Amino acid sequence: MNVIAEIDAVYGRGRSPTKPAVAPSLADAFAQLGVERSDVWGWDNYTRVIRHLAAIYGARRLLEIGGGRSPHFAPAELADMGVELTVNDISANELVRLPAVYRTACFDVAGDLIRSAALPNTYNLAFSKMVFEHVEDGERAWRNLHQLLTPGGVGIAFLPTLFALPFALNKLLPDGIAERLIKLVNNERNDETSPVFPARYSKSYAVERWLRPMFDRIGYREVMIVPFYGHVYYRRFPIVRDIHAQFTKLARAKDWRLFTSYAYIVVRK
Repeated sequence: MNVIAEIDAVYGRGRSPTKPAVAPSLADAFAQLGVERSDVWGWDNYTRVIRHLAAIYGARRLLEIGGGRSPHFAPAELADMGVELTVNDISANELVRLPAVYRTACFDVAGDLIRSAALPNTYNLAFSKMVFEHVEDGERAWRNLHQLLTPGGVGIAFLPTLFALPFALNKLLPDGIAERLIKLVNNERNDETSPVFPARYSKSYAVERWLRPMFDRIGYREVMIVPFYGHVYYRRFPIVRDIHAQFTKLARAKDWRLFTSYAYIVVRK
């Protein structure tokens, strides 16, 4: 089902797909997704979530932050969704690897937007995956995103969170040591297809009361944090893996936000 059909199904035929009669809250939008608070659900459903948000909010101009050489959607998928995607990255060398069919924008989401080619009030939906933990100043990144979004626009960042032990160590250890450890426990990470970049974890939390004052200062109308529990970093260590699985089950049941591994942080301007 394409974006237009999804909007028709939600709002009823005959209404404008770009301007639904009443835009739902973020909570209502996510209530339709059947969210499960596991890392597997978060990874497996992120594409579905982006498509759903585009449909619900009638988004036509999308921005992928940190998409680089591997954008989230193929050109055929974008055509099916009826949207226009701009792929962003901090590195021009990454963007030149893209087919010419993609629009690109080279700027740092946590940098100086005035001196970049980024245009304010441009995008209806902006999304990123495993990017925001790498920025030096998380608040500035979310403030810049607020400028880039149109009124009513939605931003979503899928990111690892403190204080899961692998990510806490990644933050505390020197970059070179952290990189070697990540590659040791996850053999899918390599310099060619999945490089390891220094992570800073600025504002990378799933505890809403810690983040709410920042988002209020910036001026977002809505904020929602979708927490996920569990990760694969202990899969090579059976005893630790099994203990972690039991603790994860308890943390998920109690919704102990200090022990999330990942989160979707979702905002609406």
